[in-house]
Amino acid sequence: MTETQHDATDTAELPRHRYTAQLAGQIERRWQQTWADRGTFHVPNPVGSLAPTDGTPIPADKMFVQDMFPYPSGDGLHVGHPLGYIATDVYARFHRMRGANVLHALGFDAFGLPAEQYAVQTGTHPRVRTEANIVNYKRQLGRLGLGHDSRRSFATTDVDFYKWTQWIFLQIYNAWYDEQARRARPIQELIAEFDSGTRAPSDGTVWAELSVGARADVIDSYRLVYQSDSVVNWCPGLGTVLANEEVTADGRSERGNFPVFRKRLRQWMMRITAYSDRLIDDLDVLDWPDKVKTMQRNWIGRSQGASVLFGAPGAGDIEVFTTRPDTLFGATYMVLAPEHPLVDQLAADVWPQDTDPRWTGGQDSPRAAIEQYRRSIAAKSDLERQENKEKTGVFTGAYATNPVSGKPVPVFIADYVLLGYGTGAIMAVPGHDQRDWDFANTFGLPVQEVISGATSPRPHTPGTVCW
Repeated sequence: MTETQHDATDTAELPRHRYTAQLAGQIERRWQQTWADRGTFHVPNPVGSLAPTDGTPIPADKMFVQDMFPYPSGDGLHVGHPLGYIATDVYARFHRMRGANVLHALGFDAFGLPAEQYAVQTGTHPRVRTEANIVNYKRQLGRLGLGHDSRRSFATTDVDFYKWTQWIFLQIYNAWYDEQARRARPIQELIAEFDSGTRAPSDGTVWAELSVGARADVIDSYRLVYQSDSVVNWCPGLGTVLANEEVTADGRSERGNFPVFRKRLRQWMMRITAYSDRLIDDLDVLDWPDKVKTMQRNWIGRSQGASVLFGAPGAGDIEVFTTRPDTLFGATYMVLAPEHPLVDQLAADVWPQDTDPRWTGGQDSPRAAIEQYRRSIAAKSDLERQENKEKTGVFTGAYATNPVSGKPVPVFIADYVLLGYGTGAIMAVPGHDQRDWDFANTFGLPVQEVISGATSPRPHTPGTVCW
């Protein structure tokens, strides 16, 4: 038998309807088109343009299934997309088959860094590139046979969508948090209370004596959305600010592997801390795993303590928050975050006499030492700064006054203190705190133990005890 005859015989022996990948594709396309023509996954509303035209009753058992929107920042889907989408599709189909009115929808998270960066890489306008990607995403999603209601799909770049996000922003901007009522109220009600005298500004000023500009500043200090200078993760390569989660342990961006630097910028902030007590208290009524609720409590980070002011000549008062005011007598030095606004005011022009060489960072003046130290930590993430076992820092050349002992204490800057945590300044009690002891041991600072019987990080004989 020749080779040609052998091939022909094999072909003839194949079953006519053998289930091959080619046949599977034909069957899938046929039924997917049938589903689209019949509107199989179209979910009716009780009223309006999406209500049944023939009066078909709507199941009372309703269910909403929402997938995480994909970023249309590539030519097409990747393998991770169907991993989640197929699971939710199975869940939605199961409840649909049991008679529930299941709304399963999907949109596209088209704004933001991924879409913008992809447009830069491809040399096209973000809208043109994004809309083309969405068309292909929809085609691929259709081939997967997912049961999304295509009529309800949208992109976050659609005006009909983002006009509502802008509206929500304005509602928050024009609101303030009333601690007595434990809820947000319109900002106009706060202004009315100031005008009537039923409420006074929290800073002690007299409302009636304030100028228009000063009144605006007071109102802004209450708004739930406000502008403030803050230290952020600035990535010049991406031209944007990154969240801590978007920065690698090496101080580079997850997207593009660009270097990231700590920089002070004017930012829009939300006064989420006003809701801290409510958020923590309401965890008790949530049916969540204890592990998750513990993580939330730690993330919110409510602490009971006291604010203490250390006087510093030329810079006013340095405010610290401590959960252990009983250890004030043991505060032998202070540490500020390198980005703290008072650092530049504290910085001396020359080193005080007999300054320990270990405190200077090898520089000729405090200002030079501060500048050099800031540059050295600019690329460190908050996580890296906190986990860094080696304690580093420099002396500002200034001293503050311990408010209970009256003794002068040197003021340092160090990367293990973060501006966004507490007040961005700490009173260091090396006799009862491991990190403070490590720093004191590195720089030859005094250690004073003030609590009898307390565990000390010092590996040798305790010092003076205050009763």
